[in-house]
Amino acid sequence: MGSRRTTGEKIFSIFNIIFLTLLSLVFILPVWHVLMASISDPDILQANSGLALRPWGQPTFGGYQFVLSNKNIIRAYGNTIVYVVGATAFSMFITILAAYGLSRKDLYFRKPLLFLLTFTMIFSGGLIPTYMVVKGVGMIDTMWALIIPGTVSVYNIIVMRTSFSTIPDGLLEAAKIDGAGHLRILLQVVLPVSKAVLAVIVMFYAIRNWNAWFNASIYLQKRRDLFPLQLSLREIILQTSNNSLVTESSDPGAIDRYRPLVKYSTIMISVLPMLVVYPFIQKYFVSGVMIGSIKG
Repeated sequence: MGSRRTTGEKIFSIFNIIFLTLLSLVFILPVWHVLMASISDPDILQANSGLALRPWGQPTFGGYQFVLSNKNIIRAYGNTIVYVVGATAFSMFITILAAYGLSRKDLYFRKPLLFLLTFTMIFSGGLIPTYMVVKGVGMIDTMWALIIPGTVSVYNIIVMRTSFSTIPDGLLEAAKIDGAGHLRILLQVVLPVSKAVLAVIVMFYAIRNWNAWFNASIYLQKRRDLFPLQLSLREIILQTSNNSLVTESSDPGAIDRYRPLVKYSTIMISVLPMLVVYPFIQKYFVSGVMIGSIKG
C-alpha cells in the first residue's frame, strides 16, 4: 500500500495546481487574444480594446485573405522556410562535428579548444566588426548573410558534447574493434543513441532562425525580395511600409480598415508552424536537456 500524503504535501500540491494553472493562462491568453482578434469584424476591432476572449462581431477571415493574397508576404514566408531549413541543417552539421570531436578524450588540445569556444560566450567581436566581415566576403544582400553568420551556438555545442560524453566507452571501443572509423562511429553509433538531444538542438536552432529578423534588417539593404517573414511582420506592426504589404488591388479605405486585422492574422500565420511542430518535439526536451547537463 502506498503511504498516505501528509497535510503539507496536499497543500503543496494544491498550490502547485493553482500556480501552474495561472501560469498557463498567462501564456495561453495572449495567443488566444491574437487568434480571436484575427477573425473579428475589422470595424468593431478598431473600436474596441482589451482582451478578446471571443471574436468581436461576425467572425471573418478577411485578414487572412489579405495576407495570403499578398505576394510580399507569401514570398517572405517562403524565404523564412528556406532560411530555417538551410541554417538549421548547416548549424546541426557544424555542431555535431564539433561536439563529437570535443567529446573524444584522445583529441589533441581538447581543453584549450573548449576554453576558446567558451570564451566566445562571454566576449564577441560585436556588431560592427561582424558587419565588416560579412561585407568583406560579399554576402550583403544575399541569402548567405542570414545562414552563415551566427551559425553555431557554443551553448548547443556544449550540451551536445556533454550528451556524447555519456555514451559508454565500451560501445565505441567495440565499434573500433569491428573496424569502424570515426565517421562510421558518429553516424551509426553516436547519433542513433542521441536522438533526444538532437531533437532538442534542432528545435533550438529552428526557433531561433524562425524568429530572426535583426540580421535581415542589417544585411538585406536593397533586396526586399529576400526579406524573411519576421521582418515583414515587423514592418506591419511598426507601420513603416504598409502600402507594400497589401495587394495592389486594395483601395486605400480597405487598407485602413483591414490594417489591424492584417497585423493579427500575420502574427498567427507566423507562429502557426512552431505551434504545430512543438508538441511533437516537446517530449524530447526534458530528457534531451537533462542528458546534456548531467555530466560535465
